[in-house]
Amino acid sequence: MKHYSVFLRRRKFLLWIIALLMFILYIYKYIDKNVRPSIIAISEVRAKQVTIQAINDTIKNKIKNDIEYTDLINVKYDNEGKVTLMQANTILMNIIAADVALDIQEELKEISDSVIKVPLNNVFNIQIVKLPSIRIRIIPQGAVAVDFATEFESTGINQTRHRIYIIVNTDIKMIFPLVSENIRVTTNIPIAETIIVGEVPDQFVEVPEEGILDVTQ
Repeated sequence: MKHYSVFLRRRKFLLWIIALLMFILYIYKYIDKNVRPSIIAISEVRAKQVTIQAINDTIKNKIKNDIEYTDLINVKYDNEGKVTLMQANTILMNIIAADVALDIQEELKEISDSVIKVPLNNVFNIQIVKLPSIRIRIIPQGAVAVDFATEFESTGINQTRHRIYIIVNTDIKMIFPLVSENIRVTTNIPIAETIIVGEVPDQFVEVPEEGILDVTQ
């Protein structure tokens, strides 16, 4: 009888262990399927906000007040005052792109030393009870890619606004408890513009193939 009682206790203990493991497995699968995507989505929005803000601040401090439209684009006219050619200063653009990329890289390194907190109240959409926050780190991945883009926008009769953007692409890694996620962050920042009176030529910018990226609409 004594051995039978010990056997029952061991069996009951084993069943409790199995039940506990199954419960933990269920919770893990539930979190992975229903909670984890929400955490990643909310964290991705927050991480992009922080990264883009750092990029914008870097560009604003670096070049926005020092670069004029005429530094980047040379507009040529014919004898009648019509625009015949818009030529990009690719040498200056390459210098700006390299400097901006290095500065952004340094700024993102500073971000990696900080922690972003994502409240679980936002994940579960619960406001009655205050839940703890998840701590997330942002780690830069690889180099920062900087390019230029141009856009033409009609502003009135025979008038066109020509705007120049800096395009920044970078990859970051979000590190959560036990998991991580890589995301691509892209942002466009206008740095110079002018109003062109008259028709804009079809060949509006004379640059090599590796020159600025045209996003004319």
